[in-house]
Amino acid sequence: MTSHLPNAPEGTPPVPSDALPPARRRGFTLIELLVVMAIIGILASIGIPMLLQTPIKAKEAALRENLFTFRSCLDQYKADKGHYPESLEVLVQEKYIRKVPIDPFTKSTDTWELVFEEPSSAEAATEEPLGVIDVHSGSKAMALDGTAYNTW
Repeated sequence: MTSHLPNAPEGTPPVPSDALPPARRRGFTLIELLVVMAIIGILASIGIPMLLQTPIKAKEAALRENLFTFRSCLDQYKADKGHYPESLEVLVQEKYIRKVPIDPFTKSTDTWELVFEEPSSAEAATEEPLGVIDVHSGSKAMALDGTAYNTW
């Protein structure tokens, strides 16, 4: 087997590999391997937390979308009927939404926290049912931004 020396002048004949010094025939040094392992470790320590946050970010995006849809439907119902619905199921019955979506963090349709209208003195006298004016997640967990999901 032959090899060219790296700094040999142009036209120098190849040198047989057994004529090279022993240091040039060995593999990677321990220092080179440690440097490569350190670089891989640094890249992994950066990438793994980002990878673990991806499913949480997807759930947060789904929750934001569900809350936006709920609030839009509640406002549209109020504009059409003159009052807010008594429950989320009314939105389904009146075809404002197809079905009550699943809370992505509690994995249930029954855990939504409903915010009802404050009764005025006239409404308290007639005892009309109060309508749902807002919806929050039923999850007590904290979001990636440090806020609680049930405050969104």
